[in-house]
Amino acid sequence: MPHARFERRIADLLAEADVRIGGNRPWDIQVHDPRFHARVLGQGSLGLGESYMDGWWDAASLDGLLFHLLAARVDERVHGAGEIFDALRARLTNLQSPRRSGDVGRRHYDLGNDLYAAMLGRRLVYSCGYWRGAADLDTAQEAKLDLVCRKLQLRPGMRVLDIGCGWGEALKFAAERYGVSGVGITISREQADYARQLCAGLPVEIRLQDYRALAEPFDAVFSLGMFEHVGVKNYVGYFDVVRRCLPADGLFLLHTIGSSRSVQRTGPWIARYIFPNSMLPSAAQIAQAIEGRFVLEDWHNFGADYDRTLQAWRGNVESAWGALGSRYDERFRRMWRFYLAASMATFRSRRSQLWQLVLSPNGVPGGYVVPR
Repeated sequence: MPHARFERRIADLLAEADVRIGGNRPWDIQVHDPRFHARVLGQGSLGLGESYMDGWWDAASLDGLLFHLLAARVDERVHGAGEIFDALRARLTNLQSPRRSGDVGRRHYDLGNDLYAAMLGRRLVYSCGYWRGAADLDTAQEAKLDLVCRKLQLRPGMRVLDIGCGWGEALKFAAERYGVSGVGITISREQADYARQLCAGLPVEIRLQDYRALAEPFDAVFSLGMFEHVGVKNYVGYFDVVRRCLPADGLFLLHTIGSSRSVQRTGPWIARYIFPNSMLPSAAQIAQAIEGRFVLEDWHNFGADYDRTLQAWRGNVESAWGALGSRYDERFRRMWRFYLAASMATFRSRRSQLWQLVLSPNGVPGGYVVPR
């Protein structure tokens, strides 16, 4: 029987990760539809995520299951047929060209401010919190924003640029706490409208604009969680934009998720349902792109903090589903649960990192003093 053969193959793969079909441990998988096995073997990670969205399987600890699979690198043993095409397309095409750059804004960041307000906490900051000394999400996010300002050595009167400003929280924080003025750019209309209201009365300008159109001077530049949408074919151009916006004594802080290996695309499920045309940079790809353009003053990895941030986001959004309305239906909720759980698993297994780089055009005279 084909189904039995497929089930044995899946059971053998799961056993390598200490996962059992029908087991009673939190990370064991409960299969509700026998078509699950063939779907995963034929479609890889895309089939795993879509079959979860369709209710074909469950696990008491979804992030625990996905962590076991990633830690054992089972995902590298199963590739869907479509992944070969995706890899070829990413190699031959600039998936993050100006024409495509707005896709992620429309399909992800414009989903609804109500969803993000429910999930992200008091501040709408959609990037990793800094949990050193923090006991809750709001404190961790405030600590992260303050860390960014201290690393950039912000002072009253400086004019700063936020590339990918989100809902404007970082610029608002910098303007109120450090006395700076600034410009924030985003490709999300929902974010831009919210950020303009949030920063009303502050010396902050919010623009709906692609980063490639920037060509004006700033005293300092930062980017929090936007570089994941730039794409390796555009890294050199991205750093050239930052370089032309900075004075000789300016600083740039890049806050980005990073991959432990060099790739040119993201996973097929994430690309289809969460972040179209995205990809995570590797250390090698970043280093190659900044060579001859910047001096690397500091490279800070606190990726383990992202697991804790994601757990807080999950707790918030799970408590809020009942108040968010019917347009976030059960399939959407399962999609969002899979997204958050898979993200937790990648950071918990240390397959993904969270990096903050501080870069200077010519090197800080006498050396850069690193805040932590």
